[in-house]
Amino acid sequence: MTTAAIREKLHEYINIADDKKIEEMYTMVEREIAEKYDLWEDEEFVNEVNDRIKNFESGNVVCSTWDEVKLKAKSK
Repeated sequence: MTTAAIREKLHEYINIADDKKIEEMYTMVEREIAEKYDLWEDEEFVNEVNDRIKNFESGNVVCSTWDEVKLKAKSK
């Protein structure tokens, strides 16, 4: 089973599980949830951001302004 399928099954289960089971599951992962994830320590993320900046600065990527994005979203 793929990770995506497992996630979907877990989401479905959480939506119907009784309160006691939800509390037990939360207790199992509470510490991990509380840990803060710092994106800037993630080398893959930093590399992706740097690649996107280089593509933008070199003109290889066509970008829209925030106002253009808002107008496009409102028109849909």
